[in-house]
Amino acid sequence: MTGPDPVSLWHRLADTSVLLDGFHALKHAVRFGADVPVAVAVDRGAALALAEELAPDVRDTLDALLTQVSESAYASLVPRPHPTAVAALAVRPSRAAHLEKLGHTPRTAPVVVLDNPRNLGNAGAVIRLAAGFGATGVVTTGTLDPWHPTVVRGGAGLHFATVVERLTVAELPPGPVFALDPEGDDIRGVKLPDDAVLAFGSERSGLSPELRARAGHLVALPMRPQVSSYNLATSVAMTLYHWSLGGS
Repeated sequence: MTGPDPVSLWHRLADTSVLLDGFHALKHAVRFGADVPVAVAVDRGAALALAEELAPDVRDTLDALLTQVSESAYASLVPRPHPTAVAALAVRPSRAAHLEKLGHTPRTAPVVVLDNPRNLGNAGAVIRLAAGFGATGVVTTGTLDPWHPTVVRGGAGLHFATVVERLTVAELPPGPVFALDPEGDDIRGVKLPDDAVLAFGSERSGLSPELRARAGHLVALPMRPQVSSYNLATSVAMTLYHWSLGGS
């Protein structure tokens, strides 16, 4: 007995699911427990060979999930084809469960806050960094959807390895807020606690007045004179690395 047609299933689920665009996004989502009701590949054998080489721990799971489809069918399901010609849909994690994790204390790792970010790719890169460092989660304020397909693509599916939610400044989780600001104290002399809320302003306008008012500490990254700024993901990486060292 054959299962449901994957293209029909895809169209039925697409509006309420998370798009996993490419092999690496699917690999990470599966590795971190995502519920994946449909996954397709133009060349199933090649995708499984890639899994054998790069992710043998999830190879059998992908073998059970992946259905081969034609190139035209695949292209009709995604906004732009990925070089691996693999795509899947995943169930978005429960917001209530995410809020519970963000609010749970004591925390063993910081929460990263992106205050009114604008660039989808930057947001994805930050989520990938946060997952790599074991941060409790990434919160965005403002209008950007942190589960937008471009963000998930930039995060390589690692949304499922951490908590990702959009909140208002008033809804931020508990913990001392350390906001990155050029006028703040040099971060090299500051100890970032495990329950810190690390806030980063938007790429264009910096911290919002609401976030700045909420911050208990302003800290600055070391920067050579006449260099205007770092990329957002670079700033987050430097800050999380400083936290990971465990001291000032």
